[in-house]
Amino acid sequence: MAVPKKKMSKSRVGMRRSHDFIKPVSINTCKNCGEACLPHNICKFCNTYNGRNVKAIAVDLMS
Repeated sequence: MAVPKKKMSKSRVGMRRSHDFIKPVSINTCKNCGEACLPHNICKFCNTYNGRNVKAIAVDLMS
Protein backbone atom coordinates (compact mmCIF):
# COMPACT_ATOMS: atom_id res chain seq x y z
CA MET A 1 0.00 0.00 0.00
CA ALA A 2 1.28 3.47 -0.87
CA VAL A 3 2.23 5.67 2.07
CA PRO A 4 3.04 9.37 1.70
CA LYS A 5 6.63 10.33 2.62
CA LYS A 6 5.73 13.76 3.99
CA LYS A 7 2.70 15.21 5.74
CA MET A 8 0.47 17.30 3.46
CA SER A 9 0.12 20.83 4.78
CA LYS A 10 -3.30 22.32 5.61
CA SER A 11 -2.81 24.80 2.78
CA ARG A 12 -2.19 22.10 0.18
CA VAL A 13 -5.16 20.05 1.42
CA GLY A 14 -7.35 23.15 1.23
CA MET A 15 -6.19 23.90 -2.32
CA ARG A 16 -7.05 20.35 -3.38
CA ARG A 17 -10.49 20.54 -1.77
CA SER A 18 -11.34 23.97 -3.20
CA HIS A 19 -13.40 22.40 -6.02
CA ASP A 20 -15.26 19.85 -3.88
CA PHE A 21 -18.08 22.18 -2.86
CA ILE A 22 -21.69 21.67 -4.01
CA LYS A 23 -22.73 24.20 -6.63
CA PRO A 24 -26.09 25.97 -6.11
CA VAL A 25 -28.92 25.01 -8.47
CA SER A 26 -29.74 27.73 -10.97
CA ILE A 27 -33.44 28.47 -11.40
CA ASN A 28 -34.97 30.38 -14.31
CA THR A 29 -38.49 31.67 -14.78
CA CYS A 30 -40.68 30.33 -17.56
CA LYS A 31 -41.27 32.89 -20.32
CA ASN A 32 -44.81 31.61 -20.87
CA CYS A 33 -46.30 31.21 -17.37
CA GLY A 34 -43.70 32.87 -15.12
CA GLU A 35 -43.22 29.85 -12.84
CA ALA A 36 -39.77 28.79 -11.64
CA CYS A 37 -38.18 26.00 -13.69
CA LEU A 38 -34.77 24.51 -14.36
CA PRO A 39 -32.85 25.79 -17.39
CA HIS A 40 -32.90 23.62 -20.55
CA ASN A 41 -35.92 21.65 -19.27
CA ILE A 42 -39.61 21.53 -20.13
CA CYS A 43 -41.76 23.68 -17.83
CA LYS A 44 -43.79 21.34 -15.61
CA PHE A 45 -46.69 23.78 -15.31
CA CYS A 46 -47.39 24.78 -18.92
CA ASN A 47 -45.44 22.08 -20.87
CA THR A 48 -43.48 24.59 -22.97
CA TYR A 49 -39.83 24.73 -23.99
CA ASN A 50 -38.31 27.76 -25.72
CA GLY A 51 -41.77 29.27 -26.32
CA ARG A 52 -43.27 26.16 -27.92
CA ASN A 53 -45.84 23.71 -26.51
CA VAL A 54 -43.77 20.52 -26.38
CA LYS A 55 -46.29 17.98 -25.08
CA ALA A 56 -48.71 18.67 -27.95
CA ILE A 57 -45.93 18.16 -30.51
CA ALA A 58 -44.88 14.86 -28.88
CA VAL A 59 -48.46 13.55 -29.01
CA ASP A 60 -48.75 14.46 -32.71
CA LEU A 61 -45.52 12.64 -33.56
CA MET A 62 -46.58 9.43 -31.81
CA SER A 63 -49.91 9.10 -33.62
